[in-house]
Amino acid sequence: MTMTDIGDTIPDVALTRPDGSEVRASDYADTVWVLYFYPKDDTTGCTREAQEFSQHLAEFEAAGVSVLGVSKDPPKKHLKFIEKYGLTVPLASDAESDGLAEAMGVWIEKSMYGKKYMGMDRSTFLIGKDGRVVRIWRKVKVAGHVDEVLAAAKTV
Repeated sequence: MTMTDIGDTIPDVALTRPDGSEVRASDYADTVWVLYFYPKDDTTGCTREAQEFSQHLAEFEAAGVSVLGVSKDPPKKHLKFIEKYGLTVPLASDAESDGLAEAMGVWIEKSMYGKKYMGMDRSTFLIGKDGRVVRIWRKVKVAGHVDEVLAAAKTV
């Protein structure tokens, strides 16, 4: 399994927005942006993270930084998630079995109660205008994370 590292370019894999349109890394050319992966819509930690990115979205945008949240959930589930919580942070679906999460090494084997399964490693990538990874946060704890990402994004 590949693991994206600092200095790597983000693969230009097609993701699906809640409205069914496509979004790719190349859509963010010449833009500093935050790509965050989260396990599942409408779960406690993922909801808090999406709410915090939504609350700070104007600050990211004021700093010239775009944000995109990605999970394996289908576009229709993203739509319900956005509507239920009034989210403003853009979300995309990475439903392909050989999608962006796999390419970046965030779709990993996890274990719960001794049972192994594949799941999303909550991870955030800060990407520079050249499309290369500037900073990585893996195994993210939600509390304080968005503030830390915003502070780092303002320095790029």
